[in-house]
Amino acid sequence: MKATRLAIPEVVLIEPKVFGDARGFFFESFNQKVFDEATGTRHDFVQDNHSRSRQGVLRGIHYQIRQPQGKLVRVARGAVFDVAVDLRASSPTFGQWVGAELSEDNQHQLWVPPGFGHGFVVLSETADFLYKTTDYYAPEHERCILWNDADIGIDWRFGGEPQLSAKDAQGAAFKDAQVFE
Repeated sequence: MKATRLAIPEVVLIEPKVFGDARGFFFESFNQKVFDEATGTRHDFVQDNHSRSRQGVLRGIHYQIRQPQGKLVRVARGAVFDVAVDLRASSPTFGQWVGAELSEDNQHQLWVPPGFGHGFVVLSETADFLYKTTDYYAPEHERCILWNDADIGIDWRFGGEPQLSAKDAQGAAFKDAQVFE
């Protein structure tokens, strides 16, 4: 596996080695030892999730203010633009974002550490996501920042009108959001 630290160094793009020929392909989608070495951290993953969204679905910046989740995200089918936003008030990169295209073709994975918000927009007709989390989903602690908040200024690389959930349409402004210490 190849690991590339993005502009916010705690967020890591992981590229597995893929072995393939006319019959198909194989890649190791997760190896704890390699992950620990690539990220310089040790996290135990407690939950695996699989979701599907259709083109134009945009998920705003979600995070859990208590029980913060780290997420290792990959796309098994389709393509998305995946985003991580640093929500740690004490961080030198507080309020900054990084993003990467994740797709079935490039097989990249994005490590979004605890203390970061996570969002995406689906670029293909549909996309199937697989992601591991370091803590369990706790809806009572979930928060959402508006996807188009000007103070964060995410370039979503999507030209159409996004499809938003009610929660995403009513997200908080970054300046009013509850963030991490």
